[in-house]
Amino acid sequence: MLVYEYMPNGSLDSYLFGSSPCPSWHDRYAIMLSITRGLSYLQEGCRERIIHGDIKLENILLDKDLCPKIADFGMAKLVGRDFSRVLTTMPGTIGYLAPEWISGLPISAKADVYSFGMVLFELISGRRNAESYNDGDGDGTEARAAGQRPSTFFPIRAVARVVEGDTAAVVDPRLRGDLLEHACRWHAGASRTRRSTGRPWRRSCRRWRASSMSTTEK
Repeated sequence: MLVYEYMPNGSLDSYLFGSSPCPSWHDRYAIMLSITRGLSYLQEGCRERIIHGDIKLENILLDKDLCPKIADFGMAKLVGRDFSRVLTTMPGTIGYLAPEWISGLPISAKADVYSFGMVLFELISGRRNAESYNDGDGDGTEARAAGQRPSTFFPIRAVARVVEGDTAAVVDPRLRGDLLEHACRWHAGASRTRRSTGRPWRRSCRRWRASSMSTTEK
C-alpha cells in the first residue's frame, strides 16, 4: 500500500481551469518556479537522473499553500550519469510530448523540459493546449477563409503570434499591466523549446529564479 500526502488544492489542471476566481500571476509564477526546482532535483539532485516522462497539469498537485508537487512516476526512467538518452515505448500524453519522443528517437531529460514548456503555455495563456486557438470567431473560420487548416494544437498558433511580435495576444487576457509584460517574456521562452538543443535548462532556471524577486515585489 502506498500512502501519499494529501493535496487539498487538487491538480494544477483543476486549479487553472476549474477554479472560479482567476489564479493571480503572482501564484502562477510561484508555481512555475517551484516546478523548475522539482525538475532540477530530478535531473541534477538525484544519484541517477530521473526522466519523469509525463509532465502535465494533471500530474502536478498543489498543497494547502499552492506549493506544487510532481506526481505519478509510472512512466519514469532512471538514467545513469554516464548515459544521456534512453529509448522508451511508453505512449506519453498528447500535447506534452517532445518531438523526438513522437519520432521514436531516444529521449533525454530535455523531453521533460519540453513538457514543462507546454505546461507554461497553459499557465500563461489560460487555455488548454489541445483546444482550438481563438482567432476571432473561435471555430477556425478565419483560417479556413485564408486557405489554412485550423490548428487544434494551441502552441503552434501561439508561436506564430510570438514570431509576429504579438505575444500579448496569446497571454491570458485576465493578466494585466506589468504582470502581463512579464508573462509575455515567459511565453516567448516557452515557445523556443521545439529542438532539444534549444532547451538550456540550467541557464533558464537561473534566469527565472533571478527574476522572481522583482516579480514578487510587484
